[in-house]
Amino acid sequence: MSDTSPIIVWFRRDFRLSDHPALHAAAQTGRPVIPVFILDELYASLGAAPKFRMGLAIEHFAKTLDDKGSKLILRRSDKALDALQQLVRETGAGSVFWTRQYDPAAVTRDTEVKDVLKEEGVDARSFGGHLMFEPWTVETKTGGYYKVYTPFWNTVKGRGVDAPLSAPSKLEQPAEWPESDDLESWGMAAAMARGADVVRPFVQLGEGAAQSRLGAFLAHKVADYGKTRDLPGVDGTSNLSENLALGEISPHQCWHAGQRALEEGKAGAETFLKELVWREFAYHLMHHTPRILDANWREDWAQFPWNEDERRAEVKAWKQGRTGIRFVDAALREMYVSGRMHNRGRMIVASYLTKHLMCHWRIGQKWFEECLIDWDPASNAMGWQWSAGSGPDATPYFRVFNPVTQLDKFDKDRDYVSRWIAEEYANPHKDALAYFDAIPQRWNMAADDDYPEPIVTAEDGRKAALAAYENRDF
Repeated sequence: MSDTSPIIVWFRRDFRLSDHPALHAAAQTGRPVIPVFILDELYASLGAAPKFRMGLAIEHFAKTLDDKGSKLILRRSDKALDALQQLVRETGAGSVFWTRQYDPAAVTRDTEVKDVLKEEGVDARSFGGHLMFEPWTVETKTGGYYKVYTPFWNTVKGRGVDAPLSAPSKLEQPAEWPESDDLESWGMAAAMARGADVVRPFVQLGEGAAQSRLGAFLAHKVADYGKTRDLPGVDGTSNLSENLALGEISPHQCWHAGQRALEEGKAGAETFLKELVWREFAYHLMHHTPRILDANWREDWAQFPWNEDERRAEVKAWKQGRTGIRFVDAALREMYVSGRMHNRGRMIVASYLTKHLMCHWRIGQKWFEECLIDWDPASNAMGWQWSAGSGPDATPYFRVFNPVTQLDKFDKDRDYVSRWIAEEYANPHKDALAYFDAIPQRWNMAADDDYPEPIVTAEDGRKAALAAYENRDF
């Protein structure tokens, strides 16, 4: 292999220049660097909102590389391996570097890529960067994996986290650039239809925006984060979930910034650090127990009599934000308009579907996969199973969130509800009205419709859920 051969850096969910170990290693060699993104079957099959958001990330990152005197080469192929082999032949690249992903499908893909490329004499290397702690490096005293969050946190909180790497000052260009697909031809926003124009203003796109978000959060909001993070009507969170999901910022950068805030005496910083580790815990579990993605993590819950018919009227009402339960409906409408949902809303929405409506958590998990621009496979799966009671560190079966009293507690002045629900207000908020522009026209809904009565009241739903749990035969 020639020391001057190009290095292909294969980008996936890591659209940034700073703190990018694979890119940093490639740039340090002084060899030409060819950044590549491949739309393979894993990304082509993404839900509407995540695919739309990824398309925006790709477009923005391509412009960032242009400004650095480099390019992002786009290729579409059912198998990433085929595209990489073709690029190696075209460019004479001697190496392919990438950032690890951890979901089972990505692991299978990447393992094959590494094995085949190495057999063909290509230096194929994977790097960390998407997580602070590789899942296999965190073990209990007996050598197993953690099944409960608090001991996991206690183990990693004192660990050293690598300092963020600076962005390369220069990326050497190859003698000739390979051809690139036209991003527009991929139709990344097609499934969003008219909803794309509604969601787009809520997107904070790219590495610069992510860093600005982090800075603003730590300067103005982190001190009170322990309290405000639970108030959906208050802008009290970092809002970094969409940027972390696509690697526009690294968890290392967030962690070190949070540590500085903690040292400065900002009380909510520790809670912020714990949330970063909650994300790590989700990946830890996905690595060790991949069944968390598509089956009950607590295997004895396989016998629980979930309703699994997605065509039921109650499920349709839930998806449409027409349950008659204001907290649930407001949260779902927030998701359709902004592409994201407040964390407290996610808990209430999930609890209502799985406990009040007794529907399988997979129905909700799949709907979030379709609708969230900050969709993350590990966090989404763990969140749904946590709410349903079937997952690790889950809410006890007898804890059924009351969505009415929860609203009184966390949205006393109805700031959240009034922002996202239009039907009950003479002068609805613009975001509440935007919901009717975002949803499919076939839903046939309008702002002047009557607001519905509850399909299942908070009290009736709780009674039915407790009865089902108490009569379970496991």
